[in-house]
Amino acid sequence: MKIDRIETFLIAPRWLFCRVETDEGLVGWGEPVVEGRAEPVRSAVEVLSEYLLGEDPLRIEQHWQVLTKGGFYRGGPVLSSAVAGLDQALWDIAGQAYGAPVHALLGGPVRDRVRIYSWVGGDEPAELADAAAAQVAAGMTAIKMNASGRLGAIPTSSEVAAVVERLTAVRAVLGDDRDVALDFHGRASVAAARRILPELAPLRPLFVEEPVVPEQNHRLADIVTASAVPIATGERLFGRHEFLAPLQAGVAVLQPDLSHAGGISEVRRIGALAETYGAVLAPHCPLGPISLAASLQVAFATPNFLIQEQSIGIHYNQGSELLDYLVDPEPFRFVDGHLRRPEAPGLGITVDEKAVRDADRTGHAWRNPVWRHDDGSFAEW
Repeated sequence: MKIDRIETFLIAPRWLFCRVETDEGLVGWGEPVVEGRAEPVRSAVEVLSEYLLGEDPLRIEQHWQVLTKGGFYRGGPVLSSAVAGLDQALWDIAGQAYGAPVHALLGGPVRDRVRIYSWVGGDEPAELADAAAAQVAAGMTAIKMNASGRLGAIPTSSEVAAVVERLTAVRAVLGDDRDVALDFHGRASVAAARRILPELAPLRPLFVEEPVVPEQNHRLADIVTASAVPIATGERLFGRHEFLAPLQAGVAVLQPDLSHAGGISEVRRIGALAETYGAVLAPHCPLGPISLAASLQVAFATPNFLIQEQSIGIHYNQGSELLDYLVDPEPFRFVDGHLRRPEAPGLGITVDEKAVRDADRTGHAWRNPVWRHDDGSFAEW
């Protein structure tokens, strides 16, 4: 069996899909994308396809090694995301070829269902309580929210109070039987995180995500020791080597993204690395259906898995929803805040190819907002 054709599709609201076809008619799907930089990732997929065309799709590890190491210059979000989507597609083909879900090829499932969480925003705190209540009504047992809007390098008393008030309002809705995680989106400084985290500890967040930007990861140990709140990071890290320092700093939760961090092949290794440090895996996934399907395959085969992000109904999905690109949405039907184990071959979903091709005719040019502080200087979004 040989790889015969590789295509990419720009899919609103902000996704990029790839389709890998073999000369025997098997088709695998992947989601290689950097949010806001889909076009250069598309070009990277085209370049990497020069190597894959004509190759045996089942030699996944060999291809991963060549795609990531075959160039003198390696790594970075664009290349690792291109590799990630192609890797997902090859695992999808392998599952179909062997007649098994990917989690079976990874050693078999270690659980029957996966806990998920939903996003409720938080840039506008007045909407948080209602959004949390809606998720409770939908049966969710966990949510995630933004911890703050723009933050000063040294937050004022009112800024600290605003973060605490957001979480307090949501905790009142959720009670003690449900969980809430806070995402700082890298908006805090080390000093800000050390000031705010002790104030949040009595409200028992599941974890605090990306308190500082990855460029400040060498200071994570200072943040970890500031309070008992579990620290999570990883959506902007692109390989297992980049996760070593956060683990050594004491980070409790790793959040590699299956569409950024080298795909299924690399994220399963990141999970094993985390296990050696007693850390857990909570894959980042605010993206489309293929990325979620790939994440779930890893989740079902990873002993130290915690919880899975998913983007159904997320605010980014304006005018387009990930269920729109599936022939059957049943694999993503929530039951008591969980997803059941998929047993279909490959990634466990059937992509609606016609819907994908139709959407690609329009495409998208999504870009993230650029924020500024009151004085006009750049602010982390």
